[in-house]
Formats: sequence, C-alpha cells, structure tokens
Amino acid sequence: MNTCALVATASLLGLIGITGVAQADDTPQPTSYHYGMPLEIKKVLSLTEPSTPYCEVITARMVYIDKAGQTRDVSYRKLSDACTNDS
Repeated sequence: MNTCALVATASLLGLIGITGVAQADDTPQPTSYHYGMPLEIKKVLSLTEPSTPYCEVITARMVYIDKAGQTRDVSYRKLSDACTNDS
C-alpha cells in the first residue's frame, strides 16, 4: 500500500469515527417555537436560558407537560435578563 492510500484510509476511518460519536448523542433537541404554535401547557417543569451580562437576544428553553400528559421541550428566542436591569 502506498502512502497516499494509507493516508486516505486513515482519514476515512477518522471521519467514520466522528460520525459514530455524533450519532451516539441521543439527547432530544427541543422543538423551535414559532409564532402562533399551540402549546397547551398543563405544568411547566423548567425554564432555562444562557447567562449573559449583555442585553441581547438569546435562545431560552422550556420543558413542560401538555394537557395530554406528554413531556414537551421547546426553545424560543427572547431578550436576556440583562435587558431588565436598571443599572
């Protein structure tokens, strides 16, 4: 096997390994909220957002139980809490 074929094979195996790691992450991604989307919230379980000292638009996340008893995860855009500070 020449050097070029060896390098190509090693690169291909590396890409396959990276793809396998990316697919192994089974963390469900939240549904992106769009205006007018019905949520039918029965109970909010958590509200999370990244912390930032700047007044900017961020992506927040809400996990809730809907009226059918299903746990839902939705992300939405909002102004950071830094925008509400009076300092």
